[in-house]
Amino acid sequence: MLTLLCLISGVATIYVRYKQVHALNPERNCIIRLNKAGLVLGLLSCLGLSLVANFQKTTFFVVHVCGAVLTFGMGSLYMFVQTILSYQMQPKIHGKQVFWIRLLVVIWCGVSAFSMLTCSSLLYSGSFGTDIVQKLHWNPKDKGYVLHMITTAAEWSMSFSFFGFFLTYIRDFQKISLRVETNLHGLTLYDTSPCPINNERTRLLTRDL
Repeated sequence: MLTLLCLISGVATIYVRYKQVHALNPERNCIIRLNKAGLVLGLLSCLGLSLVANFQKTTFFVVHVCGAVLTFGMGSLYMFVQTILSYQMQPKIHGKQVFWIRLLVVIWCGVSAFSMLTCSSLLYSGSFGTDIVQKLHWNPKDKGYVLHMITTAAEWSMSFSFFGFFLTYIRDFQKISLRVETNLHGLTLYDTSPCPINNERTRLLTRDL
């Protein structure tokens, strides 16, 4: 349930950010292309999160690893693209402070990713046995224990960098108002004439762009 909530929140955040950038830059082709790329990368990262959560490492190792690559790989690229967008939109739309904060978070994520990839490659290279994948409980005396701890710490560090990056959207989203609009094409399912009733609009967020 918690994973589903995180997945929905991630997709919603990525989509709202996409719509915001699109609304602020309707005519700049470079930003439009980067914005679309960011949307695709973000959604692929969310797909990877679903795979990681639903396919455990001990039973579906290949699928779990593919999900992790999508989650962390595409997620890191998404953060990088959004940082470039922040640079492109400053100082007219974004302040320099927002750009530098996001850049620092991306560097944090990159260092964590490098540490995780390096140590996990060494850990699963076969030098420490073939049962590493199935191993759930580690002792300090086990072979590969240090690499396992570094990999785990780096993975959590990347997760926190993702969370920290999304927190930088708070000020952006305070300036947005979303609406749900219902268009009626008839009073019943069998009507063919236009409906005289006004369309219904409901705000999702309370502050205007």
